[in-house]
Amino acid sequence: MASVAATPTRTPNGPGPGEASASFPTVASDPGPREPEEEGEEEPAEIHLCVLWNSGYLGIAYYDTSDSTIHFMPDAPDHESLKLLQRVLDEIDPRSVVTSAKQDENMTRFLGKLASQEHREPKRPEIIFLPSVDFGLEISKQRLLSGNYSFLPDSMTTTEKILFLSSIIPFDCLLMVRALGGLLKFLGRRRIGVELEDYNVSVPILGFKKFVLTNLVSIDQDTYSVLQIFKSESHPSVYKVASGLKEGLSLFGILNRCRCKWGEKLLRLWFTRPTQDLGELNSRLDVIQFFLLPQNLDMAQMLHRLLGHIKNVPLILKRMTLSHTKVSDWQVLYKTVYSALGLRDACRSLPQSIQLFRDIAQEFSDDLHHIASLIGKVVDFEGSLAENRFTVLPNIDPEIDEKKRRLMGLPSFLTEVARKELENLDSRIPSCSVIYIPLIGFLLSIPRLPSMVETSDFEIEGLDFMFLSEEKLHYRSARTKELDALLGDLHCDIRGDPADAPAAMPGAGAGSRLDPGVGPCLPPGRPVGSCQCRSGLRLLKAPLLPTAPWGTNPEWQQVAKAVNNATERSLVLVDEFGKGTNTVDGLALLAAVIRHWLALGPTCPHVFVATNFLSLVQLQLLPRGPLVQYLTMETCEDGDDLVFFYQVCEGVARASHASHTAAQAGLPEKLIARGKQVSDLIRSGKPIKPVKELLKEKQMENCQTLVDKFLKLDLEDPSLDLDIFMSQEVLPAATTIL
Repeated sequence: MASVAATPTRTPNGPGPGEASASFPTVASDPGPREPEEEGEEEPAEIHLCVLWNSGYLGIAYYDTSDSTIHFMPDAPDHESLKLLQRVLDEIDPRSVVTSAKQDENMTRFLGKLASQEHREPKRPEIIFLPSVDFGLEISKQRLLSGNYSFLPDSMTTTEKILFLSSIIPFDCLLMVRALGGLLKFLGRRRIGVELEDYNVSVPILGFKKFVLTNLVSIDQDTYSVLQIFKSESHPSVYKVASGLKEGLSLFGILNRCRCKWGEKLLRLWFTRPTQDLGELNSRLDVIQFFLLPQNLDMAQMLHRLLGHIKNVPLILKRMTLSHTKVSDWQVLYKTVYSALGLRDACRSLPQSIQLFRDIAQEFSDDLHHIASLIGKVVDFEGSLAENRFTVLPNIDPEIDEKKRRLMGLPSFLTEVARKELENLDSRIPSCSVIYIPLIGFLLSIPRLPSMVETSDFEIEGLDFMFLSEEKLHYRSARTKELDALLGDLHCDIRGDPADAPAAMPGAGAGSRLDPGVGPCLPPGRPVGSCQCRSGLRLLKAPLLPTAPWGTNPEWQQVAKAVNNATERSLVLVDEFGKGTNTVDGLALLAAVIRHWLALGPTCPHVFVATNFLSLVQLQLLPRGPLVQYLTMETCEDGDDLVFFYQVCEGVARASHASHTAAQAGLPEKLIARGKQVSDLIRSGKPIKPVKELLKEKQMENCQTLVDKFLKLDLEDPSLDLDIFMSQEVLPAATTIL
């Protein structure tokens, strides 16, 4: 939850044995030449990074030898190019990079490039692969919870240790937890910092801190959930329940008006990684301001239509590489290229002072025209749709055209071959045919005779038996073998050549770049909310959640995270904390938490507390000082009505105005009046007595009911049993009256 946005300056390790402390003055030496004091120099700080990447998310943890602290970054989304990981490497400059030996292809390619960077200063990091079993989730949790940490007192029980570490480390970030487990395994194996100590001396770990990149705002998952920035719901369709979740009523869902998946992914990335970079924020606001102008509405609508045709180009190219391309993929690629051209031409006509328009105009080069014309000249879309497979237009490849011509003329040619084959067969065989089967070739097919019962009966001199299918025997003859050698597998040759069409297109990839992630990511004409905050701002939320046993209640865990991690650059929002337990205990806990932050003085975080504990002020549980400011909502009583001004003003609420709210909700006036009476009695410390009028009225109703029963009694009825009447009717009613 807590984080430090700006990377602190790392200080070297403390003085070792025989070294002079930096706090003591040293005797000045002669101004003559000096030899380097190799033994007295301190070792430079080293950082050992552990990283995991899976399913588009990145988990990072690293150990800093300068302060013997482990820093972690919760699971964060990252592109396949791993730009976020590159930012982390540039900022912390690790000595070694530890990862699992079982990695994704993108991560393997990235680490290969990292290891080959000869120009990296001061030197490239060491890439270390550990077995994937060392990054198991359960074993990583066990390493974290069973570690020997000097910052924890020895008297702390196992349960208290788990609760304390849970308030610092978000164990719901699975990749990060696995990265921490792998890092601890690496530290224990390499014995960083304790290489010369006894084996029973463990690597010193003096704390866990959250790591946040420079110019980013850290927001924990509880804040995203409670403030409904994101909200996942089960899909209402029974066909999609098992496939995943959909976005519910949330801030992201309201602002998401993107026309392509690329824009939606980028918008979600902006929400998960809010930036403080004023240059980037201003560039976004320039685009929003441009499209909010009425004269640019038509342009925004046109760009919306073009963006709707921008599809996942990398996925299509990957299918082409694997020869799994469908006809629809070629259609989508064709529309995407032409939509990108239209987008490029439109942005070139817009003001180039706006960074987004300038990027699109430059990145979408003229090579897109060449790609689009090649696709249009090569792909036969009508023929592809008719045959449900990829086909090319005529006059593209003379060899393919010749094979197609031969394939079209095969029926008449094979009829002539079959006539000649029949002349050489036994007279008992009434007919035969020469067929062509893809991947198998040309075969001679004859009907099965009644005398052909056993497999040995299928043998015919001069023919090689292949198989029996639908009462037809299939053979290879000398002529069919000759046809295989002469014509080959025409069908597969024709279908196989176009699979390499992207590579066969001359200049299809010659320097062109189609990156839908640039430009189309921002939905034109739809403002995207952004805010400007000072460096290092972090947002932590401690909401009121359903009650649970002490210590496991999420409310307590979230407040513990805020208390343990908040700094002077944090923003903490506390809403009705302490309401989930006894009133006195909740009030005491709330006062203790606030007093803890006030005791920090200049390092006190920015805290907003919303509470109904008026006793917090009435009993003067908080100290007075410049750090405390009381705010309330401005209201005014107009007779029996309460008017809300919806404005914040300085001061303290003197009453909760519950009676006015109850009256507006439609509660009866008698109940509201009784509530006011009981509230006044509680404040004055007087006993609460029942309302006599209500009791008398109830007694009169019961008496009237009993009298009615006596009047309806027929004493002349022979079936009447007075004992039963007295025991079942009179006595129960009398108990409610007396």
